[in-house]
Amino acid sequence: MPHVLVLNASYEPLGVVSTRRALLLVLNQKAISLEDSGIVLHSVTSAVPAPSVVRLTRFVRVPFRGPVPLTRRALFARDGGRCVYCGAAATSVDHVVPRSRGGRHQWDNVVAACRRCNHVKADRHLVELGWRMSRPPAPPSGLAWRIIGTGHRDPRWLPYLEPFSTKEDLTHLSA
Repeated sequence: MPHVLVLNASYEPLGVVSTRRALLLVLNQKAISLEDSGIVLHSVTSAVPAPSVVRLTRFVRVPFRGPVPLTRRALFARDGGRCVYCGAAATSVDHVVPRSRGGRHQWDNVVAACRRCNHVKADRHLVELGWRMSRPPAPPSGLAWRIIGTGHRDPRWLPYLEPFSTKEDLTHLSA
């Protein structure tokens, strides 16, 4: 079943839930369906369109959220699924400063790379190879990264995520 984007009463993205959970929120009048997914769910007595985006009817205060967790999925989303060295399709994760040379596993030292570049670079610094990156790695920011990092892609979510991220963040969603 597809997933549903949940928005706060102020239209800021909160998270992604299952269609079943979203439908329960709508039926219990805790949320309003803003977009339909095109799927119709049937019961014995009725048919209900499954939501794609729901907005809570009451504002939910969200406690401070720390930085976006570094996951493989979020890393590939940040780099657009392309190798930062050559631009080919990325298949692996590379540490700019190798871990064996003191590099840390954090957003500003990890990039997406193709298999060939990762193999050639191996345990060396970029200066030793004379390579350059297309853009320096940086941690993602914004509320939309909580949603983008999950990997669920639905083009109906774009209008609701755009105010909370940059255009580059959302380019992979429309693909």
